[in-house]
Amino acid sequence: METMVKFTPERQDELIGLCQNLIRTRSYSGEENEVVDKIKAVCLELGYDEVKVDKYGSVIGHIKGKRPGPRLLFDGHLDTVPVPEPADWTHEPFGGEIHAGKIYGRGASDMKGAVAAMICAAAYFGRDSGRDFAGDLYVVGSVHEECFEGVSSRSVSEQIKPDYVVIGEASNCNVKRGQKGRAEIVVETFGKPAHSANPHKGINAAYKAARLVEQIQQLPMAHHPVLGDGILELTDIKSSPYPGASVVPDYCKMTYDRRLLVDETSSSVIKPILDLIVTMQQEDHEFKANAYYAKGREQCYTGTVIGGERYFPAWLLDEQDEYVQKVLQALRETGLDPEITHYDFCTNGSHYAGEAGIKTIGFGPSLENLAHTIDEYIEIQQLISAARGYYAISNAILGQAGAGKRAGGLGRDLSALFNSV
Repeated sequence: METMVKFTPERQDELIGLCQNLIRTRSYSGEENEVVDKIKAVCLELGYDEVKVDKYGSVIGHIKGKRPGPRLLFDGHLDTVPVPEPADWTHEPFGGEIHAGKIYGRGASDMKGAVAAMICAAAYFGRDSGRDFAGDLYVVGSVHEECFEGVSSRSVSEQIKPDYVVIGEASNCNVKRGQKGRAEIVVETFGKPAHSANPHKGINAAYKAARLVEQIQQLPMAHHPVLGDGILELTDIKSSPYPGASVVPDYCKMTYDRRLLVDETSSSVIKPILDLIVTMQQEDHEFKANAYYAKGREQCYTGTVIGGERYFPAWLLDEQDEYVQKVLQALRETGLDPEITHYDFCTNGSHYAGEAGIKTIGFGPSLENLAHTIDEYIEIQQLISAARGYYAISNAILGQAGAGKRAGGLGRDLSALFNSV
């Protein structure tokens, strides 16, 4: 039986309009300022008690309950991957066009639809309850997730110190209780340059790299009963000098994508490669190599530099955890029928759950395989279902909202606001 407030046609129109307008605002990583300005204005118009922007540029909306209680945080990133060839799209990448019950555009699934649903659901919950709930409700539009999963979230959790987190990445409205982590490992080999007409006078770093790659490929990977196998995959290799006409390369750099399991650590993950290098050096006095985690560094639109080691840990909540079960029950009571699964990709949960140990679940609209695709879209029904779900989760964690007090729309036309921001 559905027990949550109905989303009226007026509320649905508000939600769809917000989703369209977020899509229409291009927000590549490091260029999220325009969409942040729009969200700030919309949140204030919708009645949020406080809206602020942190040092990296993430926007944080806050709705305060009248009584003390837990802090619930909804997290959705605002940056998107670029659109390299707009002509390949059937629909305008930043048009927010609606066709056959779907909203099209870059970021529709990944993940402006979820952000719009979070913003609206939190506002409706705050309004319907008259703020008569225990705790604090936060909605965060985070930046630079596409570059660094979870790095900008460190600033958010330092400020808010949430007790519970909901990641809005696409889940087809199922409940995600974990994910594999991700690391980027750089492996280098070093040689000695020489003219390629006299290769015996040099040490070819590419040959050394080939031997090392073959050995790395034989390294065993751990297995987890839920998350599956760990992965170590070569994604890039480049010798130097490049191009190397008539020159024996004295340097070779390889990049590996490592998909992580729970209980693995930064030291345990890279140790087998380092041990292998030591063994190969003992067998070949000309063999020189090194391995380390890649580091990233980007500038935020605020001017602050964001960066760090590309190591983003895995996380997993027990299926019977009270938080998981409470969310599951709340979603079912509002008419949804979610399964409990896990993400196959990396999210900001790497920080919230993997680093900070905060209870975290994933719940978001749309199909997971639509991210980064041509003609990316979100189904309107999924968008509405997600908003109802976020409302239900807020009610379950922060206390029973007075759903009967006001089930109508907010009674305002936001189109002028959207177009003026």
